[in-house]
Amino acid sequence: WFEDLILRVQFVRDWVDNGKPACIWISAMYFPQGFLTAVLQGYSRANKIAVDVLGFEFLVCDFDNPEEVQEDEIPDTGCLIYGMFIDGARWNYEKQVLDDQEPGVTYGHAPIIHFVPCQNYSPDPGMYSCPLYKTSIRAGTLSTTGHSTNFVLMIEVETDRAPSYWVLKGAAFLTMLND
Repeated sequence: WFEDLILRVQFVRDWVDNGKPACIWISAMYFPQGFLTAVLQGYSRANKIAVDVLGFEFLVCDFDNPEEVQEDEIPDTGCLIYGMFIDGARWNYEKQVLDDQEPGVTYGHAPIIHFVPCQNYSPDPGMYSCPLYKTSIRAGTLSTTGHSTNFVLMIEVETDRAPSYWVLKGAAFLTMLND
């Protein structure tokens, strides 16, 4: 846990010293729900839209390394999120869809995802709403803020199977592994 703490401090220190990074390491956030709410609030203020009608649309990138992000790919709105893992599935970079895990591989790296604030977003029933958890335990309690201590949000991803297939597989994104 100490090495993880050092990496988190380095990420935040770099942010303070050099400005907002091109990609946000979601695992560095102790309370990612708060960070994502701040992204929506920033968009709300900039566009004079009530924050309670905002949600996220998700654009999945075809890479998982934040160092591959070019200057012209940094979004004006929302943020690029990296550092997630996939449990119960893997990301197929060729087809750009959720796919079955490789044999013997428990967790895979998730691609970078652009979280785009949008007004009155309506989920696509043909996409899989993949839950994002802080840990693989997938259990949490409601904190005093009314948020789960483990569940963060649902991220819609493309799939060439019925979303129910991934529900039965228990496919989920994780911000960190338990090791």
